[in-house]
Amino acid sequence: MSKNEITFASLNLAEPLMRAIADAGYTTPTPVQAQAIPLVLAGGDLLAGAQTGTGKTAGFTLPILHLLTAKPATNPRPGRPRCLILVPTRELAAQVEQSVQTYGKYLSLKSMVMFGGVNINPQMKALRGHVDILVATPGRLLDHAGQKTLDLSGVEILILDEADRMLDMGFIRDIKKILALLPKQRQNLLFSATFSDEIKTLSDGLLHNPGFVEVARRNTTSELVEQSVHMVPQKLKSHLLSHLIKHNDWKQVLVFTRTKHGANRLTEKLIADGIPAAAIHGNKSQPARTKALAQFKDGTLPVLVATDIAARGLDIDMLPHVVNFELPNVPEDYVHRIGRTGRAGSSGAAISLVDKEELSYLRDIERLIKREIPKVAIDSFVPPTNIAEEAPRAPRPPQGQRRNSGPRTAGTGNRNQPPREGQARDGQGPKPRQQREPRNPQQREQQPRTGSQPRNSQTSAKPRPPQKPADQQHLSEAARHQAMPQPALFSPKPGVRRGR
Repeated sequence: MSKNEITFASLNLAEPLMRAIADAGYTTPTPVQAQAIPLVLAGGDLLAGAQTGTGKTAGFTLPILHLLTAKPATNPRPGRPRCLILVPTRELAAQVEQSVQTYGKYLSLKSMVMFGGVNINPQMKALRGHVDILVATPGRLLDHAGQKTLDLSGVEILILDEADRMLDMGFIRDIKKILALLPKQRQNLLFSATFSDEIKTLSDGLLHNPGFVEVARRNTTSELVEQSVHMVPQKLKSHLLSHLIKHNDWKQVLVFTRTKHGANRLTEKLIADGIPAAAIHGNKSQPARTKALAQFKDGTLPVLVATDIAARGLDIDMLPHVVNFELPNVPEDYVHRIGRTGRAGSSGAAISLVDKEELSYLRDIERLIKREIPKVAIDSFVPPTNIAEEAPRAPRPPQGQRRNSGPRTAGTGNRNQPPREGQARDGQGPKPRQQREPRNPQQREQQPRTGSQPRNSQTSAKPRPPQKPADQQHLSEAARHQAMPQPALFSPKPGVRRGR
């Protein structure tokens, strides 16, 4: 039987799965499903690569549902999943778990999803019951493991979905911690939209004699996506985007920006132009992100502005337009962005607004996808004549310093990176003092006093005059201080001797 003649009925999946597939309206598997499902059912490890939108999620959910049903759990316990699916983002986690629910609706298997940004207590409550399949992001998974609410000793199948994105987002340490908590004997499946040298290294250490599936040339874009570039100065981009949406009567367009601040600012501009829009990015609460995505999917919100956090995990049927308001500085992210359109056999358009300063990014992208993206002029666009020059953005402060424009709000930091020196995570909390004051009164008297330190309670209540420069102090006092050992920048607590 040729690959063109393969049907779901020929894959020998369990009857309840076939009913669910029929309910979804599918009869013929996609190429990645036709190749991956038999390899997973055989019980071996798998390395699979396919451009996004080709159905690879069903390529692993269907066979793992079959395997878990065919082989009952040997030692079922609450909070002890048999299958773990790791994904990089909250949106992708929700999408994968929805796929598990869709295809497993006639099975008795239980699944749950966990990710950060939401209350952890309902997840803890769910883990007190039976769980067969767990879909999770690495950070929240480790939170549960640290609190002993999750037992990973019974994992029989591990899936890393969008593994390259997890590496891009700095999850390699978390992945290694999670692997250390899993039993050594298990089936490993690694799925990725693109391959890289880092993915090759990860697969070499994770997979054992794996099968290999690659249904498209590495880092290619779908032929169903019509790509184009509009050369436009940065200050005119928002005006051109509003014109394109109104002039072409676009009903559903996903717009990518490089920064969270840029996403917010563009959303405000579109709303001011009478175009309903919403932004989703890492600083938005999970309920706000879920609401905006739901409105965008059902068509009530025509424009969704997103950072690259949404480039993975957005599964929108027949999305017609994707706009790169700014090109990504990582060329692989371009593939993921435009992969949101042209899915499941539908055509789509990917439009990039490119300033001359972004031409190097464009060349990197064209080199990656091995094709030149045509540059198209928009004759119907007339730039406004009274554009106010944007105020230059304040320079980024050095490490350990903060802008003087007020405290930063929670959530503005990158959770995948350590806080800067002198700055608490997410921009909260005061900077550490550069010199700690000992609690012992005798030690306090021995320390050189600065103008910012509290005065001794035994001294006079009158304001103390500013301290004289060091070179004007009494010689005996200077000599006494010079003879004393000076305190370290972060002194040990009083009463604790060094060396013990």
